[in-house]
Amino acid sequence: MANRGPSYGLSREVQDKIEQKYAAELEARLVGWIVAQCGDDLERPEPGKQNFQKWLMSGTILCRLINSLYPSGEEPIKKITETSMVFKQMEKISQFLQAAEDYGVNRGDIFQTVDLWEGKDMAAVQRTLMALGSEALTKDDGHYRGDKDWFHRKAKIHKREFSEEQLRQGRSLIGMQMGSNRGASQSGMVGYGTPRQIMRHDSPRHNGHQSNP
Repeated sequence: MANRGPSYGLSREVQDKIEQKYAAELEARLVGWIVAQCGDDLERPEPGKQNFQKWLMSGTILCRLINSLYPSGEEPIKKITETSMVFKQMEKISQFLQAAEDYGVNRGDIFQTVDLWEGKDMAAVQRTLMALGSEALTKDDGHYRGDKDWFHRKAKIHKREFSEEQLRQGRSLIGMQMGSNRGASQSGMVGYGTPRQIMRHDSPRHNGHQSNP
């Protein structure tokens, strides 16, 4: 983990809450999936959050992971270079994050580069990888490798398409549902500004009879 000064007060409390969200059982699942996707030549890390962070922080494994979800020749990251230069490693992490979003991972599930590089929020890293695994499983295009029970399959959206005639009929129906003045008349209405006549309940006119003059 990169060297950082100690946290005090509120920042320490926030960091503690973030670290509590990190799940060791998800770590084992994600390591298994990444190895299955990238190949058995990939050396597994020792269990533990810091070991998991160091395993991924160069960006190389993440780039290999996203590339493994595409057909040969269509990989989003064309060149993966091994380097110890910090900015190059962070650049590879950024490339992975952009490629993961392009693949279909929701932007709200994407971690920030410093979350991994500085170990600020490894739970967010897990969330991104879990979202990527679910997306890969849901696509079902033959590029997902590993146990299908490791991730949940996303619900598919059934998009309905309507013909122009159906849309026209729908607009007509909605117009009728909004109301119609067909058959309406001014019968029984008095002109605007006409004083309202108040009659006693026993008045002949009130009962529908005209009195003789």
